[in-house]
Amino acid sequence: MNAPVIILGGGGHARVILDALLCMRREVLGYVGPELDQTMSSLTPYLGGDEALDRYPKGEVELANGLGSVSAVGRRAEIYDAFKRQGFRFATIIHPSAVIAKEVRLDEGCQVMAGAVLQPGVRCGENVIINTRSGVDHDCMIGAHAHISIGATLSGSVKVGEYTHIGAGSTVIQGIVIGDRCLVAAGAVVIRDVADEVTVAGVPARKLMR
Repeated sequence: MNAPVIILGGGGHARVILDALLCMRREVLGYVGPELDQTMSSLTPYLGGDEALDRYPKGEVELANGLGSVSAVGRRAEIYDAFKRQGFRFATIIHPSAVIAKEVRLDEGCQVMAGAVLQPGVRCGENVIINTRSGVDHDCMIGAHAHISIGATLSGSVKVGEYTHIGAGSTVIQGIVIGDRCLVAAGAVVIRDVADEVTVAGVPARKLMR
C-alpha cells in the first residue's frame, strides 16, 4: 500500500506534482516550505516549514520534490540528498496519461508528467523530471537529477548526464552524449556530443560562454 505524500515546496512545479499525485489517487497530506503560498494552500494544506516533517515517522510518509525550473537543478538535487540522508523516501510519480514501456526503469523520486512518452530500454536515475509532453525514445540513459523539460525530444540511444537540463521544445538526435551539469537551451537541436558543464543553444546547437 502506498504511503501518504508530503510535497516539498509550494510553487508552480509543486502544483503540477500535486495534480499528478491526485490523478494517481495518492493521499497528499499537504506541503512544506519556507512560507505559505496562497495558490498552493487553496489546493492542499500548508504544514509549515521543513521542521514540520519532524511530526511524521520517516517510514510512514513519502516526499515529493516540488522544486523545478532550469535554475534550480542543483538546488533540487541538494534538497533530495538532504532528506534522503535523514531517512526519508521519495515517491516515484507517473501521471496516468504518460505512456511508459514495460522495459523502462525509473529510480526513486522520478517524476513523469502528463503526456510524456518513454520507450523501451529507457533508464532514469534518481530525482529525474520527465516533463509534460516530452518524448524519450528507446535505450536513452538519463542521469540523476536531470530535467527533460516540456516538449523536449530525445531520439534513440541518447545519454544525458547528471544535473543536466534539456530545455523546452529542444531536440537531441539519435546516439548523442550530453555530459553532466549541461544546459541545452529551449528550442535547440543537438547534433553533436556535448562535454560536461557546457551550455548549447541554436539550430544546430552550438556552445555558448556561461
